[in-house]
Amino acid sequence: MAKVLAVNSSEKKGEPKRAIEKGYFAVNSGLQGDAHAGNWHRQVSLLGNESIDKIRNLGFDQLETGSFAENITTEGIVLFELPVGTKLKVGETLMEVTQIGKECHKGCAIREKTGDCVMPREGIFTIVLTPGWIKAGDEIEMIG
Repeated sequence: MAKVLAVNSSEKKGEPKRAIEKGYFAVNSGLQGDAHAGNWHRQVSLLGNESIDKIRNLGFDQLETGSFAENITTEGIVLFELPVGTKLKVGETLMEVTQIGKECHKGCAIREKTGDCVMPREGIFTIVLTPGWIKAGDEIEMIG
């Protein structure tokens, strides 16, 4: 079963996100209160804990959820294999995958620290189609 391991937020871009108890994800915006929220195609970022483990296994076991600036850390789903356009029910929300991976920005703290960053290869981005709350433990379901 695919599920949410953590919901993560930060007030400023370019810094790791911290786990929060739950988050409200709004249409045309994303996670309320998060620095990356806004009306664009990358409203919400998701990364699998399995992807984070790849870097942890290189000797960086102190990495926590949110270290790669992902809004939602998942478990039990291979996110980067989902086609763009896939709809996901996450908690109360409905999201649509809009992008797989991204270009790593200059000065990426994770890349500088570990020599690698999985977010550009294995992270995904979504827009929010139906708003609602998401918390750790919520199920993730592919729709359609």
